[in-house]
Amino acid sequence: MSVPPRTLTHLFYDAVERYGAHPAAFRYKAGGTWRGMSHRDAAARIEALALGLRELGLEPGDRIAILAETRLEWAIADYACLCARGVDVPIYPTLPANQVEYILRDSGAAAVFCSTPAQVEKIRAVRGGLPALRHVIVFDAPAGDEGVVSLAELEVKGRAAAGKHPGVKAEALRIGPDDLATLIYTSGTTGQPKGVMLTHENICSNVIASVQVLRVSESDTCLALLPLSHILERMVDYYFFHVGVTIAYAESVDAFSQNLLEVRPTVVVAVPRVYEKVYARVLENALSGGAAKRRIFLWAKRVGERWAAHRLAGIVVPVGLKLAHAIADRLVFSKLRARTGGRITLFVSGGAPLSAEIGRFFYSAGLPVIEGYGLTETSPVLTLNPLERPRFGTVGKAIPGVQIKIAGDGEILAKGPNIMRGYYNMPAETREAIDADGWFHTGDVGELDPDGYLKITDRKKDLIKTAGGKYIAPQPIENMVRLNKFVGNAVVLGDQRKFPIILVVPNFEQLERWAKERNLAYASPGELLALPDLQAKMEREVMGGLRGLAKFEMPKKVLLIERDFTIESGELTPSLKVKRRQVEKNYRDLIDRAYREAEQTPGSTDA
Repeated sequence: MSVPPRTLTHLFYDAVERYGAHPAAFRYKAGGTWRGMSHRDAAARIEALALGLRELGLEPGDRIAILAETRLEWAIADYACLCARGVDVPIYPTLPANQVEYILRDSGAAAVFCSTPAQVEKIRAVRGGLPALRHVIVFDAPAGDEGVVSLAELEVKGRAAAGKHPGVKAEALRIGPDDLATLIYTSGTTGQPKGVMLTHENICSNVIASVQVLRVSESDTCLALLPLSHILERMVDYYFFHVGVTIAYAESVDAFSQNLLEVRPTVVVAVPRVYEKVYARVLENALSGGAAKRRIFLWAKRVGERWAAHRLAGIVVPVGLKLAHAIADRLVFSKLRARTGGRITLFVSGGAPLSAEIGRFFYSAGLPVIEGYGLTETSPVLTLNPLERPRFGTVGKAIPGVQIKIAGDGEILAKGPNIMRGYYNMPAETREAIDADGWFHTGDVGELDPDGYLKITDRKKDLIKTAGGKYIAPQPIENMVRLNKFVGNAVVLGDQRKFPIILVVPNFEQLERWAKERNLAYASPGELLALPDLQAKMEREVMGGLRGLAKFEMPKKVLLIERDFTIESGELTPSLKVKRRQVEKNYRDLIDRAYREAEQTPGSTDA
């Protein structure tokens, strides 16, 4: 391989040259059929769109937003922006119009790509407050408004202008490593989103370092599911394009399971919630079957755990255990692999902590899940577990070129070529995040083991300090609770209180089945949650999974709520992280009443 690329345009053109004969750079479903697009065909479309952007009057350095779901057109628009020497600004398609307006205004975006007429409507609703916005480009529908052009029309415009701009590739390759590639707005769990400035070298260095740790090849296919508006899926797509992996775009989250069977990928990158749901479904299917099926599954799970413990410790697996695992594989694990398409060699998890129990289960089933860690500000990968020796419960070791250390207060600090330039128009916040010695303060709390594996404890700002001065990390507690099939979601609260409590969103499908078996009468979800039998049931289910906690960590109250947390209510970020302050604000009356009742109960103690 030639000298590693230091810009995303070099990465793009190197891959087009290297894999030009490859049958598919991308796959997508259209008209009910999966279709492929070669690197060369993709390059032709991307160059035409880049010229189209220039014909609209967009200049190098202009901000160009992308407001769209993960799909082929997102990737093409992204590369077109880069080849036009623009700076793209990804926006989550789930954001409401007022939050879209904030990002477009703050970034000074001159143009925006929209996936659908519904996204165009958001722009129309706020366009009066966006004086810098000159162009709206829509993927799906023909242009119908002044100032709105379809993607197809933009491409035609660019092809017609090819004679005027013969050096589109040379122009694209003039980009320097230190030039800004993208402006990504953080989720904002504790305030307004901040624009993270990432250069071409920030992201390219992360791609090259990740390749050294986790190798895949042009014989692999990835099924892409995560939002391309998030840096994880974005960098992953660059990584796959760089090494020739075919990227197949899932139709939607709901169609993901079916797409797995259709595409039969070898690699999938997802967030822990996806693996949690698969694990919960496997457990439910096994444990709700007949007695024989249940016994076989539980036996296979125990065998898998013992087999995995030997393999992960580098100890030779005894012959008897090897034989038992082969039987367990045939009876149980092979069926799970078949439901993922039967060809998966690698799952990758990022974005939040993955339960060690889930990691070991998938590993024992021949579906290794490699967990990594990083942030938008770090392009994003800081650590990855090695495929040959993952350590579940950790997020692995620092990737090449990245340094990790733990500050005196437990905060994880990082340094490397992937650290952002800073926050856009926020010098004070940039100085707070990156100290004078160049160390980026992640805001996460963790510890390094003697072998250099990093374990995340929690977000620094999420740590709960009780009135008694004890610190509680809520995420591990929430992760344990969410493993229960009766639980949909959970949030631990209790900062500056005598003890923690936990808000639980039940899995109503499971609860209603349980209630029906017991002939419990109710007319609505609210009435179901008010039943004393059900409240006692949920208390047992939640507390039963927390027996290993210290006394001060144990929630003293389980509060059941009817609806899950949402982006619209302000309780979730676009990347589905919980905004604890907003949750506490939205449920203030319920929480205050629970504390008053608990404090009036004999035996209530300080944490």
